[in-house]
Amino acid sequence: MTETIAGAVERFIAHKRAHGRKYHSEARELAVLVRFAAEHQVSCLSELTPALLEDFLASRPRPHPRSFNHLLGVVRCLLDWAVTWGLLEASPLQARRHRVTEQRIPFLFDPAQARRLLDAAAALPDGPRAPARGPTYHAIFALCYGLGLRAGEACGMRLGDVDAGRSLLIVRGGKFGKHRLVPHGPRIAALVTGQATRRARAGAAGDQAPLFTFDGRRPVHPCTASQAFHHLVAALELPVPDGVSPPRLHDLRHSFAVGCLLRWYRDGLDPSALLCQLSTFMGHVEPRSTSVYLTMTPPLLAEASRRFEAFAAPAWTQAAR
Repeated sequence: MTETIAGAVERFIAHKRAHGRKYHSEARELAVLVRFAAEHQVSCLSELTPALLEDFLASRPRPHPRSFNHLLGVVRCLLDWAVTWGLLEASPLQARRHRVTEQRIPFLFDPAQARRLLDAAAALPDGPRAPARGPTYHAIFALCYGLGLRAGEACGMRLGDVDAGRSLLIVRGGKFGKHRLVPHGPRIAALVTGQATRRARAGAAGDQAPLFTFDGRRPVHPCTASQAFHHLVAALELPVPDGVSPPRLHDLRHSFAVGCLLRWYRDGLDPSALLCQLSTFMGHVEPRSTSVYLTMTPPLLAEASRRFEAFAAPAWTQAAR
């Protein structure tokens, strides 16, 4: 039996989602591949040729190497899966990844800059369709910076995700569909409790009601929160160091991770022993994923150097004798 491209894509996406992947953007990209093949009178998976795949990739303008490589990776995963399941004898894809010449360096908020951002967010006026706009964005940004939540995780929280008795937040449907418990202190507790109280006064009922919402039905979209963040950052005119990318909402999560590492050094703790805990707290499968967030900064480098000098001092003293 000859497998159709559309059928293979459907089975492939179902396979990925069965393993906990959301695969939303990838599904949209593969749907474009199905339409492109149909426009060229190709419906069977075995009829895909290297030339047709090259034409498809060329038809999707991706000026940045990372964007192109992501699209290429999605197509490659589909075809490799088809080979594994015996739907193809060999993958027809011959295109190569574009070289990534530089890596983005995130903007890291220090405590003073984060405080300015949160104060500016809290001072935002209400909009005609956005009541309690300031407290809402203030709480969302605080969760990203203070607990390292992803923007989508913070925006998507429900009333039932707030466990005030145990000072916990239940983060549901994170990356790869994972759930986790996130403990917090009294400041975060005051923010989320205040938000939950406002929602109750507005008539919200049920654990599934969104914690952060402007219309009472739908949670605040991460893209909407990102737009508000960019407007605030532009108004604050924060100095961006040379070689560092302009601030993004996701950089609050980066700042949380680096801030944890810096505090461990200053408190005399062993960062390598605590990295697994940070990885679990941030919702990562392994510390290797967390290491992506640990950008070296001058304060962090100074603390690491001080720790090494203290460690090596006895050896240097003995060698001098």
